[in-house]
Amino acid sequence: MARGDMKFSPGTSHRSPQPVRLSEIALIGVYEISKILTSANRLEAALSSVVNVLSSFMQMRHGVIALLEDDDTPEIIVDAGWSEGGAGRYHGRMPGKAIDQIVATAVPLVVQNIAGHPLFDPAYVAALETEDSSIMSFIGVPIRAATTVVGTLTIDRVWDGRSDFRFDTDVRFLTMVANLIGQTVELHRFIARDRNRLIAESHRLQKELSEFKPPAAKGRGRISGLIGDSATIRSLLDNIAIIAKSRSSVLLRGESGTGKELFARAIHEQSPRANGPFIKVNCAALPESVLESELFGHEKGAFTGAANTRKGRFELADRGTLFLDEIGETSSAFQAKLLRVLQEGEFERVGGTRTIKVDVRLVTATNKDLEEAVRRNEFRADLYYRINVVPLNLPPLRERKGDIPLLANEFLKRFNSENGRQLTFAPGAMEVLLKCYFPGNVRELENCVRRTATLARGASIALDDFACRNDQCLSSVLWKGAKEAQSVRPAAGARPQPAVLLPMAPRSANANAAHAGATTDPTSVSGPLSEGFVSAIGPPISERERLIEAMERSGWVQAKAARMLGLTSRQVGYALKKHGIEIKHF
Repeated sequence: MARGDMKFSPGTSHRSPQPVRLSEIALIGVYEISKILTSANRLEAALSSVVNVLSSFMQMRHGVIALLEDDDTPEIIVDAGWSEGGAGRYHGRMPGKAIDQIVATAVPLVVQNIAGHPLFDPAYVAALETEDSSIMSFIGVPIRAATTVVGTLTIDRVWDGRSDFRFDTDVRFLTMVANLIGQTVELHRFIARDRNRLIAESHRLQKELSEFKPPAAKGRGRISGLIGDSATIRSLLDNIAIIAKSRSSVLLRGESGTGKELFARAIHEQSPRANGPFIKVNCAALPESVLESELFGHEKGAFTGAANTRKGRFELADRGTLFLDEIGETSSAFQAKLLRVLQEGEFERVGGTRTIKVDVRLVTATNKDLEEAVRRNEFRADLYYRINVVPLNLPPLRERKGDIPLLANEFLKRFNSENGRQLTFAPGAMEVLLKCYFPGNVRELENCVRRTATLARGASIALDDFACRNDQCLSSVLWKGAKEAQSVRPAAGARPQPAVLLPMAPRSANANAAHAGATTDPTSVSGPLSEGFVSAIGPPISERERLIEAMERSGWVQAKAARMLGLTSRQVGYALKKHGIEIKHF
């Protein structure tokens, strides 16, 4: 920085008549640099931006940040013009002796004239020479992480005889910046080590799963609430038996209605924590402010209505398992708070100052594409690596059709017990269920059985009791279109995607009659839903057009459009994002 209390324009040595204290300039510089270092950018890009900001606050030609490996050789070298392709251009052109001295002594180095100085090679001095052979000065300060020197921050400048420098002021300012850089480097390296450890643990568990030989079916224990004996379910339960023994976080992936909570409970019941509490929270069902209080608890008087101190779900789940459903729906601010608990195992209640430590095994679930959310900066990458140690893909019901009879009979048994009836499935009735697509999975199957049993007129459920046999099943439109769209089964291990399939526009009766040999589609739907989409005789409209038409007919009320389409509000929300449709507000 220049001597005196005069304000200067960034990157120049020209004085302005408006005086500004040097302390204020330094404060502004530190503020701008701290904003850069706390952003979610790649470390090299952030450091390059820091050098660029320094050039606006100091009279300097070049600035370089060098981070060292464990053997004190430069690992990362960046300047104001850093780019991926030119990352190695400074290797071999650094003042090696000067850098070594700063690292070895851990004190700043100031050289007023580098020409002829023993720490600077003639080649380095020649590379910095100007046309008028001006004097070149050098300032370098160490970058510390805790008590270890992890790098250097250096600048060079022209001393043209007109500028008057205060080297002590500049050293103090650069030292403050170096301290900020050191804290950022330490955090990045900690996250990198943590991520590598989690990835290694995930690979180890995946290897165990691939080498695991399942026991004979006779010896396999049953899990409370889980119904199914298909090969897919047996394989999943075998994997759970291995995963449950560890303390690793588990991420359950799958469509809505596939039983994520049941599988989370199965992991808990087969783990060493089975005697501890199993606490569940639906993150999507609570606003962020309420969710924070629910998870971390609050002190008395922390906010309006907080009449008493209340323990959060993390405290309640101590020495047990905490299940966070719909983890992908949380905000970035909340994700940062959650990350600290998962990394350090400690937190403070809302409105409190006492740090509380807990021992909790975390199981999370989502039907959102978290990888895409990370790419869009909607989900923190560090939290993603923390919760995705062991991913488990839950199969949709259409991939385990052999379990449909078991599930249907169990649901009917529960209905009979609750309502004092003795209903059974008539011959052929089960075939109707086996032909269904069930986009809502097990939850939809249960609703179908209960609805049909409620309306059944005889002592058994016959074929004609099903709504789809009477053109009254709105969901049949969903599974008809979905069956065509997903006729090819995804490859094994493929990441499940949220299934948002909108109804195909059925032809009108006249349109069907216009085609020779045409027959009435038994799965077509009559009533308000079909009437809303049959706007003209011709080819079916696209999924995006159907969604826009439903939103327009509902006055852009998402919940109303969902009822028209036979979907949930969340599914409609996913479809709107998928097709990039902006919601209109009136």
